[in-house]
Amino acid sequence: MSATEVLTRFRAEVGAALTRARRASGEIGERNAKLRERTRDLAAKARERGAEPGAQATPADVREAATGFRTDRGLAVEQVPETPEPVVQRPVETETVATLGSAAVAGPSGQLPRVSDDDEDFSQSRILY
Repeated sequence: MSATEVLTRFRAEVGAALTRARRASGEIGERNAKLRERTRDLAAKARERGAEPGAQATPADVREAATGFRTDRGLAVEQVPETPEPVVQRPVETETVATLGSAAVAGPSGQLPRVSDDDEDFSQSRILY
């Protein structure tokens, strides 16, 4: 093969590689545009408090990681108000018939004392909890 043929073949391969790269870049650009649009819609929905009532809030550590990621890359970080964690009220189960000292009674906070194997005197656990 002559130098001219090698150079022509090299240019053809580079041209084909550039064509594939441009096509892939265009496809990724379209996918990113759709993702940005969906993200924008979700952000608008969250700002309007239009999120579903039963939806789970993003954990704080995940929010911090996302904020750090965006800050490190020089991206805009929107300040969103903190949402209070939903409080799930559970009924306190107590025995219907209990004699003094036979079973722990839930205190004002609704918590029962921790169960333990040690032999310490917990006769006043009703007062502590």
